[in-house]
Amino acid sequence: QVQLVESGGGLVQAGGSLRLSCAASGRTFNDYVMGWFRQAPGKERAFVTAISWSGGSTYYADSVKGRFTISRDNAKNTVYLQMDSLKPEETAVYYCAAKKFLASHWLPATYDYWGQGTQVTVSS
Repeated sequence: QVQLVESGGGLVQAGGSLRLSCAASGRTFNDYVMGWFRQAPGKERAFVTAISWSGGSTYYADSVKGRFTISRDNAKNTVYLQMDSLKPEETAVYYCAAKKFLASHWLPATYDYWGQGTQVTVSS
């Protein structure tokens, strides 16, 4: 089992920044690919970004490229999501997730473990 706890969400104005953190416990952190997803009310959970086991490879949804940055600190068992130039339409609950294998990293169903989510609200 892997336990994931997100933090760092909140209310920010459009154009502002937030940094989310996801702390992991329970298993060897660097055995897992880590992803961030978001879910707005009435919408499906959507891929935001993912990072490989060592952090050497990162992947982004087209909508966030150039504005969001994923990183991980394996010594601290933590993955981060730096979000800049936020837009009101990015208001959602943001979830971190973990899986063993990199294949299909954009698909929520392929992830084994999920955090409880953290609310991000971007005001216009």
